[in-house]
Amino acid sequence: MSVRDRATRYLQETADVVLATQRACIEEIEAAAGILVATLRSGGKLLICGNGGSAADAQHLATEFVSTLTVDHPRPSIPAIALTTDTSLLTAVANDFGVEGMFARQVESLGAEGDALIAISTSGNSTNVLKAAETARAGAIRVIALTGESGGKLAPEAHLAIEQLLALLVEEELYPRA
Repeated sequence: MSVRDRATRYLQETADVVLATQRACIEEIEAAAGILVATLRSGGKLLICGNGGSAADAQHLATEFVSTLTVDHPRPSIPAIALTTDTSLLTAVANDFGVEGMFARQVESLGAEGDALIAISTSGNSTNVLKAAETARAGAIRVIALTGESGGKLAPEAHLAIEQLLALLVEEELYPRA
């Protein structure tokens, strides 16, 4: 198979996953955006976690909120924290409490009632992400989960599209373009 054929197949499969996500999840995406907007309007912040590529997604999404989604739409910073970035903290918690608690411990420390946790796990079974969600719920922190077990290898493509869309919807709702 040629490089062009592989690229064409991959891009078509990605487009199919994104369209399937639109058909299956649009109400959930709308609800998630509403939760995030309500969280921010009430003075809360967003906590975001995930493993591996999802850790990178957590950092990317936090950056979209804190910095900006597009430079042509200046707006105030939106409070968001990726729980995946402090290697000293992550390794200390992993050493002292186990890898399973690395995000939950941060939710316990940094989260407050009225905040929201965005928990990203392509398998839907990452123990440390699940424990973060449990800790969040126990602390009256809303939880939005992005999982993709049925999306297979292309689930991260749908996650990225959903994450970008959530950032856009939140930004436009909080700071509409003039």
